[in-house]
Amino acid sequence: MEIVKYGHPALLWKSKPLEEISPELKRTVRKMFDLMYEAHGIGLAANQVGLPYRFFIINATADPAETEEELVFINPEIVRRKGSEEGEEGCLSLPDLYGDVPRAEEIVVEAFDLDGQGFSIEAEELIARVIQHENDHLDGVLFIDRMSDFARQEIEPRIADFADQFARRQKTGELPGNDEIKEQLAKLEKTFEFPE
Repeated sequence: MEIVKYGHPALLWKSKPLEEISPELKRTVRKMFDLMYEAHGIGLAANQVGLPYRFFIINATADPAETEEELVFINPEIVRRKGSEEGEEGCLSLPDLYGDVPRAEEIVVEAFDLDGQGFSIEAEELIARVIQHENDHLDGVLFIDRMSDFARQEIEPRIADFADQFARRQKTGELPGNDEIKEQLAKLEKTFEFPE
């Protein structure tokens, strides 16, 4: 399992709700936390590791020792948004690229945890931003899609470079082609498997 980079079709995939919480899901979540900490991130969505399922993880401290700050959101839904503010965001699938993104200041999100228990969180500031960012991933929306046209134009050359790097890895056979990846994603949607 690895964090997929911009150009990977999973990042544009609208994720499918999970129907059960399996031991495989729990193992995958643990691996995702490990990958996230390794990359110094604070959030990671399932489709960022090539899985077309509706769940994401966050730990706003980015500290693996702060396990009590780890949150898992399964089949999340943002049910309320209030206010608006702009803030800088980045993404582990677009390393070292940052931009200002408008988000709701306060949100209420409902989801299930790894024990299958429903919960609701009122969030603001950084936590609200991270939840909105990761929830967007589940709908195939990236933070660069929410930037102003002007701000997006400024970083467009870097975005194009990510796409070129991904295409090069496909040409060398290091990664499968887009059609093959999309077939794999569609198959996973039907089987709810968690490949290693």
